[in-house]
Amino acid sequence: MKFRAAWQILFLSIFVGYMFLWAMLPTKTYKTVWTPKFTKHLKSTYFLEQSTNLLLFSFPLMLVAALGCVYLHLQKKSDSESSKSHFDFLRRPAVVMAPLGIVSVLELAFAAMFVALLIWSLANYLYVSFEHLHMHKPGETERQAKFRSVSLRLGYIGNTCMAFLFFPVTRGSSILPLIGLKSESSIKYHIWLGHISTVLFAIHSIGFVIYWWAMTDQMILMLEWSSTYLSNLAGVIAFVISLLMWGTSFDRVRRKMFELFFYTHHLYILYVFFYMFHVGVGYLCLILPGIFLFIIDRYLRFLQSRHSTRLVSTRLLPNSTMELTFAKNPGLVYNPTSTLFVHIPSVCRLQWHPFTVSSSSNLDTDKLSVVIKSQGSWTQKLHKQLSTSLDHLQVSTEGPYEPASFHFLSRESLVMISGGSGITPFISIIREIIFRSTQSNKKVPKVLLVSAFKNTTDLTMLDLLLPLSGIPTDISKLQIQIEAYVTQEHEKPLKDSKNQIQTKLFKPNPSDSPISAVLGENSWLWLGAIISSSFIMFLLLLGFVTRYQIYPVEHRKKNYHYSYKILWDMFLVCASIFVATSAVFLWQKRQISADQKQIKNVDFHTPTKMSPSSWLSPSDRELESLPCQSLVQSTNVHYGARPDLKRILAECKGSDVGVLVSGPKSMRHEVAKMCSAGSAKNLYFESISFNW
Repeated sequence: MKFRAAWQILFLSIFVGYMFLWAMLPTKTYKTVWTPKFTKHLKSTYFLEQSTNLLLFSFPLMLVAALGCVYLHLQKKSDSESSKSHFDFLRRPAVVMAPLGIVSVLELAFAAMFVALLIWSLANYLYVSFEHLHMHKPGETERQAKFRSVSLRLGYIGNTCMAFLFFPVTRGSSILPLIGLKSESSIKYHIWLGHISTVLFAIHSIGFVIYWWAMTDQMILMLEWSSTYLSNLAGVIAFVISLLMWGTSFDRVRRKMFELFFYTHHLYILYVFFYMFHVGVGYLCLILPGIFLFIIDRYLRFLQSRHSTRLVSTRLLPNSTMELTFAKNPGLVYNPTSTLFVHIPSVCRLQWHPFTVSSSSNLDTDKLSVVIKSQGSWTQKLHKQLSTSLDHLQVSTEGPYEPASFHFLSRESLVMISGGSGITPFISIIREIIFRSTQSNKKVPKVLLVSAFKNTTDLTMLDLLLPLSGIPTDISKLQIQIEAYVTQEHEKPLKDSKNQIQTKLFKPNPSDSPISAVLGENSWLWLGAIISSSFIMFLLLLGFVTRYQIYPVEHRKKNYHYSYKILWDMFLVCASIFVATSAVFLWQKRQISADQKQIKNVDFHTPTKMSPSSWLSPSDRELESLPCQSLVQSTNVHYGARPDLKRILAECKGSDVGVLVSGPKSMRHEVAKMCSAGSAKNLYFESISFNW
């Protein structure tokens, strides 16, 4: 794409300027020199005390989000390949340890800078505060005043974390792709920020309880809901809610009681509501961009999930794995390792679960598939339903959400290491490589797939490497070697008639629709239109309300209830997003509906016979296609052994080897440590996992 560097310099300049403002915010210079000047030149009757923070802290990121949509649209239209970067060394694992997981050099650098920002901010807040201590009660000692000041400033630092908390969980964000992230890989940043902010807010809250109770005997203030300033009671409510969310988000609780975590975490709506009453309109502007973009994304997801998706077929594997295949709009294009969120009301009315897309949008132009392993209660209920004589299943979907790039396809060779169902994301990569191998102008990497399975029945996962239909007949350019390890069986079992893959068709329903981009083919442009128009609408409405509703009251030296100001802000944000997003969605819905009518008339031919796995008994059946023969002949199955990963990686002699790992945490950490070694400079590591 032309002018890519200019775009990137623009985004970098805005971001650096934005972070510089955060660094200056707690300083004496900002308070005594900059603030009076900003107030003099920026404060108006249309925005009052929000003027400065709206311009300095809300506008820059909203501008980046809107322009980022234009940039991503142009990048997508240019159809440019994701290429190797000169900064690949920054992706190398730097720290591999619990509870942080696998942290790259770049992530470690940014984390260190963010922690430095928090320490810098706290030090400057305390320096400015201690210089001019304010006594809040007659007879208050200097020690008590300093204790109160420290407790208050820790809350300010927690607000800094809150400003960035919602960006990682905004699935359709334009900001995440700009910095090379996708939603599931950025969840760990949300977790880190959540832990830090909750600890800071806990110390802030406990500090004030000690100050009011043990030091100044003012516990009644904890229940105060002031009409002229912040609400202490709202802060107490927000703190209690945050503890409930925090306590159920720890790894052990989340894995053993996922439903408890899932439903408790939805208390974030109440948490944000009361949090805003506690921090006030000034700090609301500091955290506004993250919340604003999250609400847009959440509303778009709601609109997309209102429609039932057409489920075409399913493949049931003997190891309780399911491949669900949906109808897809041919205009919907996505990258390998994309993610689809699935909701099945007959299994659970409220839960949505993410699954890696196993299909390739180039190889499977009218279908999209996900692979689901039956492990938890939700997946077990789904497998039980699909095992019956069901002829239709109501399903809703969100997404797919694609990674920002797939630079690993530009490597000279790829080593993909998986454990169990961790092979799922590699299915879409291999299918994409199969497609590219048929293109004369495409260069494909040499592939080594190392997969570890517990039992022989798990080998049927390899059957999913090829789609049911649309397989190219000539894949001679494909260079692939598959090393499969069956760890808990020491020899190949006798032929078992139960090792069958059951394929089942579902009857179409007139109310079901193919999966389509929620905003059509030019979704990035339309998202940019929503972001810019809704934010402008919010500013216009806020200016109107402030000038003609709030300002006249305060101009007469009367009190306009402080909580009402916050209610106005929250209402206008939601109203602006609702109007702008609904208008664009309804406008695009007409074109999408016309395309879907054509797709509904297309028949999907899927084989319905029971077929044994080619990898289990290749000599006992006539292989149906040359691609299938090629893959089976390229496969070695090892019984009673585990892959010697250290030896395998040491034998990778190329200068540009991509190492992708998906599977258990121990496997990912082991490979990450190998790739971070000084002798493995030719290995470029990347982890794919939902295990946060």
